[in-house]
Amino acid sequence: MFTLLKRLLCLSIFLFTPMSSIQAQEVDCVSTTWRVVNNDKVCVKAFKDPDIEGVVCHLSHAQTGGVSGALGIAENPARFSISCAQTGPLKSTKGIPPRQEKIFTQKMSLLFKDLNVNRIIDQVNNTIIYLVISEKIIDGSPYNSLSTVPLMPWNDQEPMVIFNKK
Repeated sequence: MFTLLKRLLCLSIFLFTPMSSIQAQEVDCVSTTWRVVNNDKVCVKAFKDPDIEGVVCHLSHAQTGGVSGALGIAENPARFSISCAQTGPLKSTKGIPPRQEKIFTQKMSLLFKDLNVNRIIDQVNNTIIYLVISEKIIDGSPYNSLSTVPLMPWNDQEPMVIFNKK
């Protein structure tokens, strides 16, 4: 009985939780394990920071193949990596961003597991940190990867100031 209630609670949270509006573009996938139907693979996606122009992130993640993967019901493993880089002058589109904010979410299973990218502002070192983690509704995961983008000048422009130093 408790398990059924737990699943219903999780389903209701899933149905009423807003999803990230950022759409990552798939760059390519590389097969890692051969299967009769739909190989296991590592896929690379690219997305831009929604609030800071001039930053692009590349995210790699494991994708389960087989019949369950082909049907979209497999739980993908929490194996991923992220790399973010400055691609132009940095400009905050919404003023001063929060010290920490979830900026990207991707489903890793049908109901219970997400891959989330958080932007963290490191004021002391004048750096933007991008941290990717795996989250389950009931229990989290220690798997993580991070990338940093230092606030530096682009060509002859001054570096972006997204917060006031004290």
